[in-house]
Amino acid sequence: MAVASSAGRRRGLLRVLGTTALLTALCPGLTAAVPLTALADPKPSVKKLEKELAALQKESDKLIEDYYHGRREQQQAEKAEKAAREKLAGSQEVFDRHATELRAMAITQYMTGGSENMALLTGVEDRGGLIRRLALTRHLADEQHAKLSGFARVRDGHRQAKEEAEARADELDATVKDLAGRREKAEATIEKIRDKIDQLHKAPGRRSDGTFVPQLPDGSDNVTPRMRLVKSLIERRFGTGPGIGCYRPIQDGGEHPLGRACDFMLSRGGAFPSPAEVQRGHAIAEWAIKNARRLGIMYIIYRQRIWHVRTGSWRVMTDRGGTTANHYDHPHISVY
Repeated sequence: MAVASSAGRRRGLLRVLGTTALLTALCPGLTAAVPLTALADPKPSVKKLEKELAALQKESDKLIEDYYHGRREQQQAEKAEKAAREKLAGSQEVFDRHATELRAMAITQYMTGGSENMALLTGVEDRGGLIRRLALTRHLADEQHAKLSGFARVRDGHRQAKEEAEARADELDATVKDLAGRREKAEATIEKIRDKIDQLHKAPGRRSDGTFVPQLPDGSDNVTPRMRLVKSLIERRFGTGPGIGCYRPIQDGGEHPLGRACDFMLSRGGAFPSPAEVQRGHAIAEWAIKNARRLGIMYIIYRQRIWHVRTGSWRVMTDRGGTTANHYDHPHISVY
């Protein structure tokens, strides 16, 4: 009887597979739109996640390399732009000095040119004086020509330096924008890698219906395996900061003496944390919310607010009278 049942099951499976092949041949889009349960793979295997993680890590390494290459390009562009600005400033100084000299020469010529020409026309002076005046006039004309030529060179150099400085500034802006794009892309890829790492871990003691079996604390740290997993994942992603406090023997009605809670400190001695540490606390809380159902996280307390997995939202808590008591210097995480 068991053999007949086994054979019947095989024939039934063959009929399913035959029907699937026929549907695929006749309606290729149908099986994609309505996947059959017998062929579906809703949960990626650990091996598949590890393969995806390795690919993302490789992509991330390439992006980070591109990012640092972009930083070097930015530094070179900044150096070139600074040199162009210094060159422009020097050229401007020479330009202004030559312009002042030319203006002074023009004024002098305007004020003395008339009387000199009149003397040449009337012949008031003797022949020797006339020759000297002609030589002086020629000398002044040559000097003026030299100054005008020098001014033209300075003017052209000034224009070239200005154009070069503007070009370097445009190049710097483009490099900075490109670098920002590379950094955003690298950070997005790294975030994907972190998510993949998180997905490789499942909270121990989870039932098929999504609830969690009770656990006893163990080990030298006196925390449950479930709390230890959450703590290690947070340490890996966000670091330890000023410290992490979990088990404490004081029976205060909470989860700390049960080994089911940890405080992820952002400052020491009750001091208010820095803006960067406050943001790190927000990041830890957001991560815990994102992974709560998978890791068995029951609730989170941070900055006088509590989030519970049953409600899925934050609510304000009563004032307990201090930075630490109101959880302004640390997020608190409790697990089932």
